[in-house]
Amino acid sequence: MKANRLKRVSKGMSILGIFRNIAAFIGIFTIAVIVYIYLPPIKSLLPVKHIVFIGNKHLTDDELREISGVRANQSLVAISNKTVSQRLLKSPWIRSVNVMKELPDTLLLVIEEAEPFALLDMNSHLFLVDDKGKLLEELKSGSIPFLPVITGNPFREREGFSEAINLAKLMNSKGFLSEREQIEIFAGKPHELTVTIDGTVVKMGSGKYEEKLERLVALEDDLINRGIPVDYIDLRFENRAIVKPIATEVVE
Repeated sequence: MKANRLKRVSKGMSILGIFRNIAAFIGIFTIAVIVYIYLPPIKSLLPVKHIVFIGNKHLTDDELREISGVRANQSLVAISNKTVSQRLLKSPWIRSVNVMKELPDTLLLVIEEAEPFALLDMNSHLFLVDDKGKLLEELKSGSIPFLPVITGNPFREREGFSEAINLAKLMNSKGFLSEREQIEIFAGKPHELTVTIDGTVVKMGSGKYEEKLERLVALEDDLINRGIPVDYIDLRFENRAIVKPIATEVVE
């Protein structure tokens, strides 16, 4: 008798499980049908009427709109902040972006752009680079901004290019970039790093740039006072400087 009761209970539980699975399937199917029917209206809910960009100086609103992939009349609800941010961050000009939705119809994007720091002269092509050495864009026409020039190939001489960026940043902080008319840094091997300042060649080598720049300033004042034209100045050796004057020919 006890065994029969157990069989009946087991059979009842099995039937109950089947009904439960059927009910779950019907529920999931019903939800899927509802989503399918009502999703199109949701997609058109709160259409975007205004796309506002804040903080951009170099990229235009039209350029940013194209990069973001956002279009007018898209649903504000359906737009993914993460997806829009990822698209914008693919541009080398954009360092950070904050996407905000303002009901009922405005998408607000706060942009932080990179600033052009130097010009890279690579294989006779000019590129704008930021203070991290990142290539922003190639200059193909128009006026050339007054920026220090770094000559070299960052893909072949990565360490030398990094040293050139560090030197340019230090020169900027010391006021060299604003006080001089032309600065060109040649980025080869780090120990070969050379900078031309207003026509004067200065061999800097690698490291200790602050101390070398201080020596350079003191040397320049002395050379100007003595009226000595210079071919090049070599600051690669610690606590000393080599000055090669321009040889002058005396015509009789």
